[in-house]
Amino acid sequence: RKGASSSHLLAGRPSIQSIAGLRLTSIPQFTLSIYSRKKNLFAMTTPVNEALHTVATSLDKFSTNFYQALGGDESSNFICSPVSVSMVLSMVTYGARGNTEKELRNALRLSEDDQVNKNGFQSLVDSLNAVKKVELRLANKIYFNVGFNVKTEFKELTEKTFRSVSEVIDFGKSTEAAGTINAWCEEKTNNRIKDVIKSDDLDGDTRLVLINAVYFKGNWKQKFDPELTEPMPFHVDKNTTKQVPMMFRKGYYNFGHIPEFEATYVELPYESTDSSDSISMFIILPTEMNGLKVCERHLHEINFKDLHRDSARIEVELRLPKFKIESEFQLKDTLVKMGVKDIFENSADFGNITDSERLKVSKVIQKAFIEVNEEGSEAAAVTAMLMMRCSLPMTVNFTVDRPFICAIVATQTGAQLFNVRVVDPIQA
Repeated sequence: RKGASSSHLLAGRPSIQSIAGLRLTSIPQFTLSIYSRKKNLFAMTTPVNEALHTVATSLDKFSTNFYQALGGDESSNFICSPVSVSMVLSMVTYGARGNTEKELRNALRLSEDDQVNKNGFQSLVDSLNAVKKVELRLANKIYFNVGFNVKTEFKELTEKTFRSVSEVIDFGKSTEAAGTINAWCEEKTNNRIKDVIKSDDLDGDTRLVLINAVYFKGNWKQKFDPELTEPMPFHVDKNTTKQVPMMFRKGYYNFGHIPEFEATYVELPYESTDSSDSISMFIILPTEMNGLKVCERHLHEINFKDLHRDSARIEVELRLPKFKIESEFQLKDTLVKMGVKDIFENSADFGNITDSERLKVSKVIQKAFIEVNEEGSEAAAVTAMLMMRCSLPMTVNFTVDRPFICAIVATQTGAQLFNVRVVDPIQA
């Protein structure tokens, strides 16, 4: 299920949040649910840098594949958090064995060197949670059912590698348990994400709920003047044009052209202490009004770290619509498209979580939210492409008046925190 809302634009700094989750059910009838910031990288040792780079590269590949598999209805807005889903899937990967583990590793593009993966995930979580100037929180938690016999090794690994915390809960008291889990989700996303778990998602057969929450709130490095925001036409498609609140700012931005699929992009940085902890929003704008589909088809060819490095810093007359989007997804079909099938079957092998029972995944859920306005944004989620520094005029007009893609990215690693498709900024 996908939903979008932009009728109520909130005052103050905008935000982005995401909760993703996955639920494992025991065989024949047990259940596990999984609901799916940055130290100065230059201060890290070389092996840690290499591990972080390896995991960030894997995450980049997973992120674009996940976006494309999630795509769905091309006429709808949506927001997703690849980093949130990848965290919860990675945690459960270390509880899997055999073909179940193989499918997860292939989808996540994990390195064969497991120690590198573990060091990289630990560095990624620590580095993102250490970002300054913006609010960026990434939290993992596992709820175990009362009396569930979890392997000590799995519990210790998730605590060390993913900085996860755990809590014992009685899933048989489903209303109380859902309330406890949802309260944690609300706290970690500044009350933006509510009701992730319904009481009927839980019962006495539920064994684990693994949760990842991502919250981001940042001010633009160069803010838009609200006095300059005015209604302007936005071409939803060739037959539909709407008046939307369009922000305006003239200033220097990183700008580039992606000739392979006829698009340009601009990078909007958020406030940061230095380049080692910078977060940016990249706006990818198709040249043609109906060019969104082509952009999405080639999204896997984009490396945002390269876009950040290879762009030209020039003066841009930037017009960007304000928007607010909320989405909720049941991710089983999406993951099956990505080759993750075994986790949902009775044949699933999660023997590294427990020896006492057979488990399978019954549900994978993600809820996400983003708002973009003049202050910034708030949210609670080798390339084959040629990028060229075109011969550019003194000032570029970059008017976002047609469907576009945007991504919030940690530019030092290229980690995609959130991906957004905007077809209609005022879609109800």
